[in-house]
Amino acid sequence: MGVSAKRRPKAQPTTLVLPPQYVDDVISRIDRMFPEMSIHLSRPNGTSAMLLVTLGKVLKVIVVMRSLFIDRTIVKGYNESVYTEDGKLDIWSKSSYQVFQKVTDHATTALLHYQLPQMPDVVVRSFMTWLRSYIKLFQAPCQRCGKFLQDGLPPTWRDFRTLEAFHDTCRQ
Repeated sequence: MGVSAKRRPKAQPTTLVLPPQYVDDVISRIDRMFPEMSIHLSRPNGTSAMLLVTLGKVLKVIVVMRSLFIDRTIVKGYNESVYTEDGKLDIWSKSSYQVFQKVTDHATTALLHYQLPQMPDVVVRSFMTWLRSYIKLFQAPCQRCGKFLQDGLPPTWRDFRTLEAFHDTCRQ
């Protein structure tokens, strides 16, 4: 047998745990930044926060958070129910509409794009800025083809940098 290599202990993944009051303050500041967006924060499981974001009369988003880290998002239409039969936020069922299912997929992609573990408040603010670009979901034409609808859907993709609207097939 050859020379044995020293075994290094595996680095354990760390999660920055911030006090709930700090998280509340960050969310409150973001809520004040965007007047067309209302954010309702609740803590059904103690410290984990759940946000119900209402964007104009366009859509509602359930944001599940662990401290200031966004775990998942579910986008639904403005008139769709976001609550279960027992009155809790429904974090499992998807929208009945294809357009909001696509926006949910894009929001999940955005979560992967906006990652900066050292500055989670910047990540949340960047994500909410990106999300706010959907205020004109049904009014903005695609920046590539200029059409409002393609295959019966509006442009559901928003560029992460410019926030411009694109259809799925036009964004490449």
